[in-house]
Amino acid sequence: MKRFGFSKFMLIFGLSFIYLPMLILVIYSFNASKLVTVWGGWSFKWYAGLLDNSQLMGSVVRSLEIACYTAIAAVALGTLAAFVLTRVTRFKGRTLFGGLVTAPLVMPEVITGLSLLLLFVAMAQLIGWPMERGIVTIWIAHTTFCAAYVAVVVSARLRELDLSIEEAAMDLGAKPFKVFFLITIPMIAPSLAAGGMMSFALSLDDLVLASFVSGPGSTTLPMEVFSAVRLGVKPEINAVASLILLAVSIVTFMVWYFSRRAEATRKRAIQEAMDQTASESWQQPKKQMVEATA
Repeated sequence: MKRFGFSKFMLIFGLSFIYLPMLILVIYSFNASKLVTVWGGWSFKWYAGLLDNSQLMGSVVRSLEIACYTAIAAVALGTLAAFVLTRVTRFKGRTLFGGLVTAPLVMPEVITGLSLLLLFVAMAQLIGWPMERGIVTIWIAHTTFCAAYVAVVVSARLRELDLSIEEAAMDLGAKPFKVFFLITIPMIAPSLAAGGMMSFALSLDDLVLASFVSGPGSTTLPMEVFSAVRLGVKPEINAVASLILLAVSIVTFMVWYFSRRAEATRKRAIQEAMDQTASESWQQPKKQMVEATA
């Protein structure tokens, strides 16, 4: 009994530790006072004032744009890397390749950011690209960082898959390319969605990498918030953070809902196919006996 009580207490404490600061942030985004730490009543003026703050809204749009690009690219590259690591079991340099894929997970962001900065400077001197650091360089840096997380998530899912389904499709004449897109991808869709959401959140939250590889006119939201906090937290920051929390929550719920619905549909289709196959297998001997009697 005591053990159950302690476990329940730790669960409530952990959830409160994670989500209570977010709740306080949302509440204080409606604070009428200009002082963040002093409650002055309920008001929506800071949300209305966001429309007049072009610099802050520009950084929000820029961060969301980079996060979307990063999620798409990281899912594509991470899925390919995970497929190679789990399906191509024997090739020279496999251990080195696996280490290179997962290296960004343990590499300090300062080292990664400095390395990418030196790379972009060297490339600009050698081939003339990139001419200036901006959205593209931030996107490349975030994709490099987030693809490793996607590779780990998708690899875990690929190792759990039943290979007999893919082998059966190839026995029926399907090409490996077709099997990958029509069978493997739908089966790992939940992990792809999870990796995409993780990449989106990591890109939206990143400050260190963006500080190294950004340039004039490409300030992201974390950089804007960090510079504003050094001078004192403004109520507009709370309003922007609350809107981002709302947007991320809605997108996460939609991804979870459609992934769960697709998984249920897939399982139902597999069960119907198995039932139909079993029914045909049971009726075939009976049909042969009738034909033999006739």
